[in-house]
Amino acid sequence: MSSADHDRPDPLPWAVPLEGASNLRDLGGWPVADGRRVRRGLVYRSATLDGLTVADQAQVAALGIRTVCDLRGEREAAARPSRLPPSAERVALPIEPAVGASLRDLAQREESTGEDVVALLRQAYLDYASRFLPVYRRMFTLLLEPGRTALMFHCSAGKDRTGLGAALLLTALGATRQVVMDDYLATDRLWRRDHPLPPGTPKPLGDALLATHPALLEEALDTAVAAHGGVPLLLECGLGLDAARLAALRDTFLE
Repeated sequence: MSSADHDRPDPLPWAVPLEGASNLRDLGGWPVADGRRVRRGLVYRSATLDGLTVADQAQVAALGIRTVCDLRGEREAAARPSRLPPSAERVALPIEPAVGASLRDLAQREESTGEDVVALLRQAYLDYASRFLPVYRRMFTLLLEPGRTALMFHCSAGKDRTGLGAALLLTALGATRQVVMDDYLATDRLWRRDHPLPPGTPKPLGDALLATHPALLEEALDTAVAAHGGVPLLLECGLGLDAARLAALRDTFLE
């Protein structure tokens, strides 16, 4: 990154505007605790990529994205296939959504509230950080494989499963919890909330489902850290980042 990039007035994160997708942004630029910053142009996060136009595909290709980790469940991905440029390889890393059937049940009950949806999402976040942690471990393996970058990861909205993936990566790179949460909350201004909801979803339920939930992300991270006995052991035992691999990750993705 040049000194001019450091002086840019643009707020982080650096978003990539597209016609047929939203919430695509570079994780580069975020500061970490030792005073360095995440390198630009190496790792991106996004919402679903099934609506990319021809111009969007050219823009994704121009970013140099070679690997796209698709965190959507198998049925989600099959229903809305990604439209990627030929230069980008899709790698399926499915994290099956946990709220669909339960959300339909809630929608049929007149007394259901947004708080009920948040309760469903809370369990989903905790599952992401425990039962599905091996999926994120695989993503870290890909990040360390030669020739895989630039790498993008995404789910449907680019906020929940993708949000935890970004939080784990930024944590591994040494970012503070405040930086992790700042990145997570950027979805509020970058995502167009164009993900279709089940037909007939009441507005309070839909609003809760489409919102960001920083308290849930914090709880999921805290639970994962506690389950492993601290951040270093979460990185080493949970995500496969022993001292050598963690150093390689930081050498690659930090300035």
